[in-house]
Amino acid sequence: MADISDLEERRLALDRVFGSVPWLKPIDKRRTRTRIFKSGNSLAVRIPAGTNLTAGMEMDLTVEHGMFLSFEPVHQPKRKFNVAKVAGSAKALNYIKDEDRLFEERALRWDREADNDG
Repeated sequence: MADISDLEERRLALDRVFGSVPWLKPIDKRRTRTRIFKSGNSLAVRIPAGTNLTAGMEMDLTVEHGMFLSFEPVHQPKRKFNVAKVAGSAKALNYIKDEDRLFEERALRWDREADNDG
């Protein structure tokens, strides 16, 4: 049987390789035996410690054929920026004058390429 340090060294080497191509990395799966129990009027499952899950996380539950369960975290909506809280807070800024909004016409690269093609 290989040394634990040897196995760990091999795993780290593979992690370096898979770091550049994460879609090739095997899925990290762990199996644990647990029991379903009753909590109020619902069924519940104890999730062992050592996962990246935290209490209060919202999850989507998928039930296949009435017995295969899978959970995925619900992506929380991003907080919206409230402009009303910052409106008028940058007093030192000046509005852009209308004459500063005008630009001189200039030849663009794709205009030159179109002229050369035709």
